[in-house]
Amino acid sequence: MSDNTNNDSGTVAAPVAANAVWEQKVLERLVFAALKEQRAHRRWGIFFKLLSLLIVLFGLWAYFDFNLGGADMEALGRHTALIDIDGAIESDGSGSAASVIPALNKAFSDSGSVAVVLHINSPGGSPVQAGMIVDEILRLRKGYPAKPLYVVVDEMCASGGYYIAASADKIFVNKASIIGSIGVLMDGFGFTGIMQKAGVERRLLTAGENKGFMDPFSPLTDKHRAYAQAMLNEIHEQFIHVVRTGRGKRLKETPDTFSGLFWSGAKAVDMGLADGFGSVDSVARDVVKADDIVDYTQHEGLPERVLKKFGAAIGAGAVKSVLHGVMPSLR
Repeated sequence: MSDNTNNDSGTVAAPVAANAVWEQKVLERLVFAALKEQRAHRRWGIFFKLLSLLIVLFGLWAYFDFNLGGADMEALGRHTALIDIDGAIESDGSGSAASVIPALNKAFSDSGSVAVVLHINSPGGSPVQAGMIVDEILRLRKGYPAKPLYVVVDEMCASGGYYIAASADKIFVNKASIIGSIGVLMDGFGFTGIMQKAGVERRLLTAGENKGFMDPFSPLTDKHRAYAQAMLNEIHEQFIHVVRTGRGKRLKETPDTFSGLFWSGAKAVDMGLADGFGSVDSVARDVVKADDIVDYTQHEGLPERVLKKFGAAIGAGAVKSVLHGVMPSLR
């Protein structure tokens, strides 16, 4: 009798215990799910708060950068206008026409600016960009004849940099500055010999017999070499014309003047490639007679930096890689 009772009690207790374990597991799952949802909600809340803060900061920065800066400049009195060209003369950066030309227009048109100083430190670059800048300088000098344009050279003013400098009223250098390199080049590599040794065959299909011109994996024909040289000579003549026109009788030509050689600042003064020695401060003080210097350089703002950080300049870099060695260069 007692054995049957014990067996019934065990049979009833087992489902009860199983139910208790199941309910505990369900409760644990619900609690963990709730906690997980709370953490996710908290993280998203922090994210959106930070995003909102960044947007507000971005707006304030852009406002002060684009609005207040211009307002302050309008209130300036008599001063020397400064524009920096630092680095290669190319389609972006401080040496691009898109950056230099608006700065030139603003500097010349400001009623408070007595003179404009181009502060150049450049090894050269694109003849197209340099040519556009020179054309604008000549237009502005004609429109503002009483407002001189001076160039002050830092470390280097070579090739495309000197192309721009030659259009100034006067060029001031340091004795150790590098000046000149009045020439044009087109560089690249040829891999045909290596390909033959490696047993690699170049399969290039074109529509137009000259479409593969300057292809590094194809041999350079005499016809293409002559064509490239003629184009370089043409651009070189344009460069020479700008220098001769800009320097006039001050230029003391020798057989080496337009050979692509470069010289120290001291030698450049002797050759008539420069007019004297000076810095931005000394020119503003002693030549312009306006000690106050206002920088009109178009500095890269926050929007541009953000776009570049997220890869907006990748496409331009790819194009440059493709065209390197094909486009003529003043450097």
